[in-house]
Amino acid sequence: MPRPIHATIHTSALQHNLARLRVAGADARLWAVVKANAYGHGIERVFDGLRAADGFALLDLDEAARVRQLGWRGPILLLEGVFEARDLELCSRLGLWHTIHCEAQIDWLAAHKTQVPHRVFLKMNSGMNRLGFTPQRFRSAWARLNALPQVEEISFMTHFSDADGPRGIAHQLAAFASATQDLPGECTLGNSAATLRHSQNVQARGDWLREGIALYGSSPDHPEHRASDWDLQPAMTLSTRLIGLQALQAGDSVGYGSCFTAAGPVQLGVAACGYADGYPRHAPTGTPVLVNGIRTQLLGRVSMDMITVDLNPVLAAGLPAGLGSEVTLWGRASTGTVLPIDEVAHAAGTVGYELMCALATRVPVTLEPADGLGF
Repeated sequence: MPRPIHATIHTSALQHNLARLRVAGADARLWAVVKANAYGHGIERVFDGLRAADGFALLDLDEAARVRQLGWRGPILLLEGVFEARDLELCSRLGLWHTIHCEAQIDWLAAHKTQVPHRVFLKMNSGMNRLGFTPQRFRSAWARLNALPQVEEISFMTHFSDADGPRGIAHQLAAFASATQDLPGECTLGNSAATLRHSQNVQARGDWLREGIALYGSSPDHPEHRASDWDLQPAMTLSTRLIGLQALQAGDSVGYGSCFTAAGPVQLGVAACGYADGYPRHAPTGTPVLVNGIRTQLLGRVSMDMITVDLNPVLAAGLPAGLGSEVTLWGRASTGTVLPIDEVAHAAGTVGYELMCALATRVPVTLEPADGLGF
């Protein structure tokens, strides 16, 4: 039989999360962000779950072509725009909307020969200080674009740096409003954190929301809020089985570096999962895991192909824990118990985004359709 680790993508959870964000976003249209191969879930696997979105937003031309090949005829937005002049040819061919964040992109567009003018999103650097025109240069960039016959419509974009924290979004909204005053065009402002934390702020919604991490069932502001606080469901479950058992006595150590030493008797399980599968190597002793739906913890260091887990809580609950027992690394166990990916990430000192995107290609992935086991 194959090695027992596998990931499951839950179509019904994607549909639920999309509907939840639509409610929070009121009447704004919604981009489903599928960059990084849909945050590690796979564009082809999430498409049915997200096809009720108003558009798809992504980074790469290859990703855009894949969405078109799936039959999508609606808007597709390149969030970072094009990376060289010849990319505009594919934008014309595939009917892509694209971001303009620097003068070079305007130069390329001015030299581009096309029979169909482009829809562009002019990006403002309102305080994130990554991509975009500063508020002082924004209107001159708009004037250049507005004079080009290659441009059909100009919309506006910015990105919040602190929507998930105490600083909030007011300072960036003020900069954006001042620089775009009286300029015609739609705008896209809010990300997952802004949609959920600032849902009452009509200005923050804009015309288009850009929903990423929350679509996949992760909280954008963990640990202040859990995914369940926002009524989000995990779109990915990573699970495996126990392949080995050990009985430790006081003083026995576990794994490389002997970084865990038992203080008393411990029933230990060895699970088929390691950092070569995308599980974080730096996850310490105490990182949560489910065995047969019972919450327990990692013991010792994560190795390339295996982790070791404490079976004492499972046995204390009166459940068996032997070879073949189900181990849930994150997501939903067959019992229905959920281990949020954010909790695993937090224990490992990272974020759920990274764990999703790090899923290794050697891990088999199955798609649970919407008419499968629901939530």
